[in-house]
Parts: sequence; C-alpha cells; structure tokens
Amino acid sequence: MDKVESKYWALILGGSKGLGLASAKKLACNGYHILVVHRDRNMDMKDIAKDFKEIGAAGMLFKSYNQDAILKGSRDELIQQIKDFLPEGHKIKVLVHSIAKGNLKPMYSSNEKELSNQDFQITINAMAISLYGWSLALIKAALFAEDTRIIAFTSEGSSKAIANYGAVGAAKAALEAISRNMALEFATLGIKTNCIQAGVTDTESLRRIPGSEILIKQAKLKNPGARLTTPEDVADVVYLLCTNEAKWINGTVIKVDGGESLS
Repeated sequence: MDKVESKYWALILGGSKGLGLASAKKLACNGYHILVVHRDRNMDMKDIAKDFKEIGAAGMLFKSYNQDAILKGSRDELIQQIKDFLPEGHKIKVLVHSIAKGNLKPMYSSNEKELSNQDFQITINAMAISLYGWSLALIKAALFAEDTRIIAFTSEGSSKAIANYGAVGAAKAALEAISRNMALEFATLGIKTNCIQAGVTDTESLRRIPGSEILIKQAKLKNPGARLTTPEDVADVVYLLCTNEAKWINGTVIKVDGGESLS
C-alpha cells in the first residue's frame, strides 16, 4: 500500500498498550493511517505518548482519543468526532478490538470478594458486546471502506476453565459467538470478521490475573518454542489478515501461539 496516497485507516479500540498498541505500530508501518481509542490516566500518558510518537514516526497520519469506548453516548460522540476528522474520501478499512476491561475474581472464596452478576455484565459488555456496537455504528455512519477487516482478540479461556477468569472467559466465548454471526451477517457488505487467539502473552492485562506468574511459567514449559507469545507475534497476524491474500478468511478463530495449545 502506498503510504503517501493511502486513504485507509485502522481504528484500534484499546490501542495504548499490549496487543492493540503492537497492532497499531505494525499497521502504521504497512501503510495504514491510525486512529486509537483508549482510556488511560493522566499519570500514564507520558509513557503512552512515547509509543504514539513512534506510530506517527512511521510516516502515516495519527489521531488518538482518550475517551470511554464502552458507553453508548461516548461511542456515538467518538464516531462523530472521527467522521469530522477524516479527510474527504478516507475510510476505515481495519477495526481492531482490543478492549481489556474485565473483573478477575473467584467464583467462590471464604476471604475474597466473589464475582457478582454485575461483574459478568460489565465484563461481557466491555469485552464482547462492544465489538458489535462499534461495528454496527460504523456501518451506519458509512465510515467503513469496501473489504473492511474486523479483528478481535480472544483467548484459550473462552473454552478452558482458568481460576479467577470466569467473567472474562464468558466474555471471550461471547466475543467469538458475536464475531461468527458478524462474519455471516456482514459478509454482503464486504466485511470480514475474525478472532485471534493469542498464546500466553506478558502484557499488563495478563499481570492483573491472580497467579499470572504461574501461568507464565507453565506456558514457557508447554510451548514448543519454549517462550511466550509476544504482542509483535500477534500484530504480525493482524496485518496478515488485512492483506488482499486474506480476503477469503472470514468467521474463524486463528491461533497465534507457536503451538502452545497443541496439548
């Protein structure tokens, strides 16, 4: 893709850290202008600004919004801001959903606060339903290009029980189900929707899981490559799914884990 003449943008929801940030950097290096929606504290913005500067250094246009991506009112406001910002004739060709807002609590404990129904609702809404909300709203706003690619990040927890991961696991299972139906029902619009299941990746989100050190140690022993998956490994496949050669991949879950899930 010609960087100078490109009219295509990638919108990354949750693009200030981890898989979302790595995806933004990869896509910027391959000819996409970048929009990032994130929600971070002012005290964290100094480090985040360095990463955003690196994205801009790739020679593409860049715009970030430090706003809530989950609430409908905020989402609608963001979409209007994006619509007003995009140059005439420019469209969003890639939507990457990397929102990590979930409750990591036990289902039963004698000394800790347990998962509540509200915890499930907040987690599933943020990490699953918001994908559909954003996608439909962008369709209605006529912001998607032809042959748009929608990519969301799932995990092994969608089908495997992990302690303290009940709400997030349910959200990931819902995310995959929603993605499948989007793949089916948005196909006539030229939209392809897929999920990437990354192996254990040492990100801030992983570190929030109680016992994450054990998960990291086990993953290194289990993985045929004897290492963790990196955000860059995942970003490489995000880019691959955005190529013309991937135009017939739709409605699937692609594992990016070096074979970690083989056993």
